[in-house]
Amino acid sequence: MLEFEFTVVDWAAYAAGLTEKMDWLAWAARSPQLPAFDAQAAPPLIEMPAMMRRRLDRVGRFACQVAWWCQQRDDSAPMVFASRYGDSERSLGLLGELVQGEPLSPTGFGLSVHNAISALYGIARGHTGNTIAVCAGRATVGAALTEAAALLADGAPEVLVVFYETPLPSLYTAFEDEDLAEYAWCWRVAKPAASGPRTRVSVGTEGTDSPRLTTDTAPSTWPSGLAVLRHVLQQMPAPASPMRIDLRRHDRAGTEWKWGMHA
Repeated sequence: MLEFEFTVVDWAAYAAGLTEKMDWLAWAARSPQLPAFDAQAAPPLIEMPAMMRRRLDRVGRFACQVAWWCQQRDDSAPMVFASRYGDSERSLGLLGELVQGEPLSPTGFGLSVHNAISALYGIARGHTGNTIAVCAGRATVGAALTEAAALLADGAPEVLVVFYETPLPSLYTAFEDEDLAEYAWCWRVAKPAASGPRTRVSVGTEGTDSPRLTTDTAPSTWPSGLAVLRHVLQQMPAPASPMRIDLRRHDRAGTEWKWGMHA
């Protein structure tokens, strides 16, 4: 079994109608409801120069906005950007151009790769630290935080973790295995202090430990990244609860990710 802990030093999140921390904490406290999808809603991202901002599609604006809100000024901490599908709309458009025999735009192609959003963000911020782009199917959020834990163990004082997702284009409907949602969140994580709230993540074979209390009321079809965000936000007001509360998610048969928060 793999297990590690970290502290969420700061966080930010964005979805249509959910922009402030108070909005998200209230959302997490309610019965599970996916954020609304609004094609007209997009973060302003006024912090990024306009010429660079125009290169980003919606999903890129979501990711860069929460990263900008969460990252401290002149911070060179390592970054982990994670998404199951990345900018799939742009990639599909390029495939269509190939089918039509049209020449591909070098800029469009360069922006379609999985690390393009993190690269643009790094250029805009003048970031010179390590940056990792992660994609691991339904285990993407766990894989991203595993990378962050490794960077912390390697000596980084903090790591910025950015998770973002947007619905797949309609032509990819056959590949959907989770509910569709459009959102992004960012956590600035550090090694846990001697005291204070900490998040514990573990992955192993399903059913190998003793049962624990679970309040995972989100449907199993919910996007894993959103379910994890909701669970951690739910625990933030009272991390010192004497009862161990775990969120359990499965990315494949026989494998179980467990998420808990305690003091």
